[in-house]
Amino acid sequence: MQIFPRQLNLLPLVLGAAAFVGGGVLTFVVWYYFSPKHLQVGYAPEQPVPYSHRLHAGELGMDCRYCHSNVEYGAYASVPPTQTCMGCHSIVWPESGKLAPIRESWETGESVEWVKAHVIPDHAYFNHSVHVSAGVGCVSCHGRIDQMEVVRVDQPIAMQWCLECHRDPGPNLRPPSEVTNMEWEPDDEWLAAMDEHVAAVNPPEHCSGCHR
Repeated sequence: MQIFPRQLNLLPLVLGAAAFVGGGVLTFVVWYYFSPKHLQVGYAPEQPVPYSHRLHAGELGMDCRYCHSNVEYGAYASVPPTQTCMGCHSIVWPESGKLAPIRESWETGESVEWVKAHVIPDHAYFNHSVHVSAGVGCVSCHGRIDQMEVVRVDQPIAMQWCLECHRDPGPNLRPPSEVTNMEWEPDDEWLAAMDEHVAAVNPPEHCSGCHR
């Protein structure tokens, strides 16, 4: 007497097919949605002081290098010290409650604990001054920072994204004098000389370029 119906002979095949399809779907979901494009882009940490780039860099037209003064000469785009903030805010909004942490820092000498939004992994080497001197615009990596009320990550900080630019840097290059100009657009003269600029930059694509 047959205990199990004959249809159950198909059960291993069904389970195997389901495991294959399910594994493929799971692999795609992890590969796509757990990528820096989805885990990093849009990250906008809350800061101890509600600093508006839209106001300072946008409406007031302040150059990025006024606050990030080290970006042309060092590996890091330094966070402005309290002295830089107080250069203006000892006169402008000197009693604002939002600026209390700045005044406290000025009085005590303790730095404001800003939260870093753009984080480069420790195993990767990145030098801001090299990119700025080559003519990579701030907007290429940071987006329209002059339109952001709260700073957010605009591009995925990942090896694939970096390599895409190193392999084809042309679209992200501009005259070094225009690196902080968020509205700059290439003209015919610049496009005509593009190949020459790309050849001069010659960004590395080998591992030791970023992993030292």
